[in-house]
Amino acid sequence: MIRLSTIALAAALMAAPLPALASEVAAPPSLSLSADGIVSATPDTAIVTTGVVTEAETAGAALTGNNAAMRQLIDAVTGAGVEKKDVATSGFSIEPVMVYPQPKADGTQDPPRITGYRVANQVTVKIRKIEAAGDLLDKVVRAGANQVQGVSFTVEDSAALLDRARAEAMRKARAKAEVYAAAGGFKLGRILSISEATGFMPPPAPYARMAMAEVAPADKVPVALGEQQLQVTVSATWEIQEAR
Repeated sequence: MIRLSTIALAAALMAAPLPALASEVAAPPSLSLSADGIVSATPDTAIVTTGVVTEAETAGAALTGNNAAMRQLIDAVTGAGVEKKDVATSGFSIEPVMVYPQPKADGTQDPPRITGYRVANQVTVKIRKIEAAGDLLDKVVRAGANQVQGVSFTVEDSAALLDRARAEAMRKARAKAEVYAAAGGFKLGRILSISEATGFMPPPAPYARMAMAEVAPADKVPVALGEQQLQVTVSATWEIQEAR
């Protein structure tokens, strides 16, 4: 019996969980910080969404009129030097034009009725010669565009600018880490992790929405480019080493 108990005890000890191993060792102390790197640049590309809204008694008549106006608009855009690859349809709709009668004196109300149809067609245009943006807006309105839904500016080739922002963000993060190390009496060890987030901070862009607008020949569309800021936020974690 003693022999069997000894064997059972040994088996129980072997089955018992082992002490915490290396995988459960506490992670080394670390310092995590983040910093922003921001680079400013003058936009070199404009993106404009423009189009034509047409109304008529029938859907067919509205569509026919809209098609003709859109052909004139696209011809004006490409005639101004914009390549066909930079002109893309971005919206198209046909909807009834409804009239809702006022309530009568007795409180009743006639049902709404359709008085016509409205066709809307929009194209998004990328203007690579940004200095021509004002003239192009002028031309598309004169060609029949009665809707400009948005104008935005961007930097076409931003890779080099983002690299500059990354380097600035990392320098700032390292400088902050050195301040903490000096104040805390420790040394910075190896970098344990780095992550980033990028973003663009464009200036408020001109926005216009023109309905059946007529522009006098002497008018010109002023365009203010402003500056665009490209931002990279870097988050880094350093291992903390005791000062020697």
